[in-house]
Amino acid sequence: MCACDYTEKELVRVAKRENNSKRNYLVVNPLQGKHVPVSPGAAAALFEKLAKVVGDAYPMERLLLVGFAETATAIGASVAVKLSSLYIQTTRETIDGVGYLYFTESHSHATEQKLVREDMDAVRGRIDRIVFVEDEVTTGNTILGIAGLLQERYPGQISFSVASLLNGMDDAALLRYRERGIGLHYLVKTDHGGYAKLAREIPEDGLYFEKNVREPEILVRSSLLTGCCDARRCVSGTEYLAACQSLWEQVKMQNDFDGAGSVLVIGTEEFMFPALYVAGKIEEGGRIARFHATTRSPIAVSRRKGYPLSARYELESLYEKGRRTFLYNLEKYDCVLVLTDAQEPDTAGLYSLVNAAASCGNRKIFLYLWRQGAEPAQY
Repeated sequence: MCACDYTEKELVRVAKRENNSKRNYLVVNPLQGKHVPVSPGAAAALFEKLAKVVGDAYPMERLLLVGFAETATAIGASVAVKLSSLYIQTTRETIDGVGYLYFTESHSHATEQKLVREDMDAVRGRIDRIVFVEDEVTTGNTILGIAGLLQERYPGQISFSVASLLNGMDDAALLRYRERGIGLHYLVKTDHGGYAKLAREIPEDGLYFEKNVREPEILVRSSLLTGCCDARRCVSGTEYLAACQSLWEQVKMQNDFDGAGSVLVIGTEEFMFPALYVAGKIEEGGRIARFHATTRSPIAVSRRKGYPLSARYELESLYEKGRRTFLYNLEKYDCVLVLTDAQEPDTAGLYSLVNAAASCGNRKIFLYLWRQGAEPAQY
């Protein structure tokens, strides 16, 4: 089922993956808020359109929305919040004390994906349908794999659907889904036939910046905020929204954005929706706000006109020492906010992120660490 208020021209930019023999291209959506800085209102409007499609398709069913890490976590959360449905995201992080349902994305740079097994077991009697939420679906093989795993674990108990911003499946893939009785919903149908050729022709002549893990020369105000709601565990959309509102109120209490006409909000890897929500509130207050997030995906950057990524900043991950992450297309803003749910963020990761932002002339940088059960503190 397609709902085409948006066009392929609006939502698709073909980018070149770095050293990926499985698939040499990546679709960058300029309105998604992952790789390219975006107005949070524009991203929210896009996600709400997908939520309407899902809500109209299943008005009487109890839904569990599953957002795919890392690029679709904000999309899945936005749909769940809009529909007041249950929500859980896949993750590549380690959660202590739980078991997992494992699956993989064969074309991805970081292939392992998992869901918390105990949470899936706990909600099976409370839902009628699982809706997998993605930014784009191409072959559909990853979702078929996890759907098959869940069908074996919960035979005959749950129906399955997929909701995505983009759908690039060919006729054979679409037929496999029809035969399995898995519903497909998307905003724009795409044809990936020429994407690989386009990627091969892209010159890798953009700006590449190596990570800088030295202690920053500028002063960064860091704050611990309370009430972290971790969507790697199953939550209700209502609960998640309330937690994000609390997060915003804590940020607002500590930062009045005095003199800041433009504000950049950066999320970290899988942690996207809460940071997007904060950016949206800042934009609603009349300031120019932009949002995007760090990512594990190494993508070539280019000076070619129309190519979405012109500058790449290599970072150390806040979540794991030695993990390469990246941020693209940084610019100068009056104020930069970094929001993360890394409970014990790696120091080198923090330094590399602050140094990347500072290298573009940003001097007012605020770091907010959203903690589980912590008392508010400054350090």
